[in-house]
Order: sequence, then structure tokens, then C-alpha cells
Amino acid sequence: MAYASAEAADLRVGRAEDDVTSARDDARAARALVDAGREAKLRGLQSEAALGAAQAELDGARAARDTAFARLGALSAFPRPITSIARSLLNRDQGPARSASAFDPLESPPYLAALAEREAAARRVRVEQTRAIPDVTASLGVRRFEADRSTAAVAGLAIPFPVFDRNRGNIDAARAALQIADAQLEEARLEAEAEARSALSQLAASQARLDSTLASERTAMEAYRLSRIGYESGKTSLIELLNARRAVGSARGASIDARLARTAADAALARLQGRIPFGDTQ
Repeated sequence: MAYASAEAADLRVGRAEDDVTSARDDARAARALVDAGREAKLRGLQSEAALGAAQAELDGARAARDTAFARLGALSAFPRPITSIARSLLNRDQGPARSASAFDPLESPPYLAALAEREAAARRVRVEQTRAIPDVTASLGVRRFEADRSTAAVAGLAIPFPVFDRNRGNIDAARAALQIADAQLEEARLEAEAEARSALSQLAASQARLDSTLASERTAMEAYRLSRIGYESGKTSLIELLNARRAVGSARGASIDARLARTAADAALARLQGRIPFGDTQ
């Protein structure tokens, strides 16, 4: 997620740079119309203010990118400062996750860990029960009688008979631990199923949001293109042009946020599945 956040910060810088370029072009067109007497001087000042605001947003985006790159470098212990993103996570194929439909929550690492703990607790009960069984000891030897200088075989069998100690304390403690493990296993099952439903829902929602923002971005860019043509021909006001350009910036920013949210949903699902996310992009 630090990598994806750094890439998102880099994309926001690119968006801000494009916005500054568009604002500069709009200001140049406004000055030309003001000089030609087709626009009031106030319109030129408005376009210059919009350019200054776009430049300020670019400076902020660059500072945020530097912070994100520094954090990524610290987490990855990279020996040199990170200045760019080599491989994209946000612009990869955004189709449905290949393994989402086959996801079994009972195969998630938290549930499997709880299942292993339960099996270990059951084995401890059997061990303590085994310790309550008497330990039979057999012995065999030879005895020599000095009176008649004869020998005899001697055999013995010792069977402890527990009267006061049948290891009941340890057995009860092990059974209590097993009951706790059973409860924890059931809790892990419910949590795994709930997290699976949540992760799949978030994945579907993030994909729908991404599709919507991409469509809005295309619409906003086309609206700005038409507004620019209309402004230069005198059919569209400067306010409409500035609003159209701001709409493009907002739409592009929303699509970056949607890509980041989709990446986060992919990562959350991968964690539940116990797999490395984005392994095909390493």
C-alpha cells in the first residue's frame, strides 16, 4: 500500500502539471481576448488567479509525492532516494480478481491457525489421559543360595495403583484449554466468513466506483475540450471554461483515488487468502 500510495502521489503530480498547463493556456487565451477588447480586464485577472491556484496545487502535490517516496524508501530500506515508480500497480488490469470467486474463508490463515491450536489442545488432552494409566514395570534376575550353592530365577511385576492421584487436575486443565480452543475456532470461523464477505463486497464496490470515475473523467475531458473551443470562438464564457477545467481535475483525482481503493481491496483479499498480492506484477 505504501508503493501504491507513492504511485498515486506521483499520478496526482502529473494531474496537477496538466492542470497548470491547461490553466496557462486558458490565461493566455483570456489575455488575447482582453487585448482584443472582447473580454473585460476582470476576466484576465480571474484566469491569472486560476493559474496561481493551479500552481499552488502542483506545489502541494509535489511535496506530498516527496513524502510518499520517502516513506516508501524507509519501509523498503532502499539504499538510494526513490524518485520514480518503475512498475504500476494502479494502472494494471482492473478486471475482477481471478481468485475471488474461488475464495474459501475456511482456508484463510487466521482460521487455519485457530484450527491448528485446537488440534494441539486435543492432543494435550490425550497426553494427560495417557499419563493417568498405570506404568507397569517387569523385572527378571538370578538369585544364588549359598547354603546349597544353588541358583534360582527371580521375576517381578510392579503395577502402581493410583488411589489419590489419577492426574485429574492436569486432565481437567487440558480439557478446559480444549473448550477454549473450540470457542476460539468458532470465533475465527465467523470472523473469516464475515471478513470474506466484506472483502468481496469492497472489491466489487471499488471496481464499480472505478468504472464510474473513469467514465466521468472521459466526459469531463470532452466537456472541457468543447468549452475551450467555444470560449475561443466567443460562444462560452470564461467562468464556464474554468469550471470545465476544474471538473477535469476533480474527475482525474477521483479516478486516482478509485484506483488506489481498488488496489487496497485487492490487497485485503490477498491477505485473507494467504497469498502475496500482485505477484504477477513483481
